[in-house]
Amino acid sequence: MQPIAYLIGTCDTKAGELRYLRERLTAAGVASCVVDVGTRGDAQGVADVSAAEVATCHPEGAAAVFVDDRGRAVAAMAEALRHWLPGRQDLGGALGIGGSGGTALIAPALRELDIGVPKLLVSTIASGNVAPYVGPSDIAMLYSVTDVAGLNRISRRVLGNAAHALAGMLQGQVPEVAEDKPAIGLSMFGVTTTCVNQLSSALEADYDCLVFHATGTGGRSLEKLADSGMIAGLLDVTTTEICDLFMGGVFSAGAERLDVIARKALPYVGSVGALDMVNFGAPDTVPAAYRQRLFYEHNPQITLMRTTAEENARMGRWIGEKLNRSRGPVRFLLPEGGVSALDAPGQPFHDPEADAALFEALEATVEQTPERRLIRYPFNINDPEFAAALVEHFQDVMTTAPRKDN
Repeated sequence: MQPIAYLIGTCDTKAGELRYLRERLTAAGVASCVVDVGTRGDAQGVADVSAAEVATCHPEGAAAVFVDDRGRAVAAMAEALRHWLPGRQDLGGALGIGGSGGTALIAPALRELDIGVPKLLVSTIASGNVAPYVGPSDIAMLYSVTDVAGLNRISRRVLGNAAHALAGMLQGQVPEVAEDKPAIGLSMFGVTTTCVNQLSSALEADYDCLVFHATGTGGRSLEKLADSGMIAGLLDVTTTEICDLFMGGVFSAGAERLDVIARKALPYVGSVGALDMVNFGAPDTVPAAYRQRLFYEHNPQITLMRTTAEENARMGRWIGEKLNRSRGPVRFLLPEGGVSALDAPGQPFHDPEADAALFEALEATVEQTPERRLIRYPFNINDPEFAAALVEHFQDVMTTAPRKDN
């Protein structure tokens, strides 16, 4: 079956642009299918798949989509498309176009597609904060420069580039590689890099080590792949995104962080990497309530704030409650010599009292069993001895865990 490029947009307002994209793909030798996601009718003869067909995939049926309120209609069509698109057996890649409304409508469906499936979105808002649209997926966003409201000398070039980019992705398939090693997920931050590099070096002979940067989307991507079954185990050393969730930093992965260990029986070895810091932007972006705290300027765009004993205790209880819901083998290691490079003796964030509050809250909360254990070590998280302990426990849980998804 020849893979097809799915072109998605509201045909009542974007028919010309969608027709142009199809022409460019046809010229490049790529078959395409235009999908209408408009909610106001009049596809102008360009759609191969009608809005009505997509709408039938809404959990409450098409009647939930075609309502008088435009906001409700767009949200409902987004839900319908999210259910419809992943089921296309001939889908080789997808390209959506739209303004703010169209971007919000199409992006959730693109996020449902597997990692590696080509997915592009030409959008009027692609030069701003695209994190809410891309999320933990590999969506490529291209700024439209002009509004997506008709063809002109600018939009033809931008849309043509998007079509050619998708054609290249479909025609230049990435060669399949026989993967004879299970994939594992590791979480890392700059201040835990030394630790994670040691883990990767020790395990790369037996595992395909996938390292995720703990910047909010990194944690969500790690857990999305774990949910998808593409990861055999987790070495979640760097749980710093929880600091930003609690204190309003810029790298929160959301309140769902760590929920994957309750949904899946994955072998899990974790730690408290970089729970000594909350991430803000430039110094003038730090909330006024925190202005008297201890800070460290990581770079001109990132300002780190040291967490307190009280904040650490709250996070320790929260993490402990998450671990208690785990369904697989869990080992959670506590580095008494500091939770990051900045928390080592002599470094700006070294605070044994704050760390002790974190450890004690965890120990008071976690219901320890033979399968769920907390273990203290008298090392900094980046010390070779601590990395060796992480590797030992990870090899143990990978050996003893059942080889199936419960």
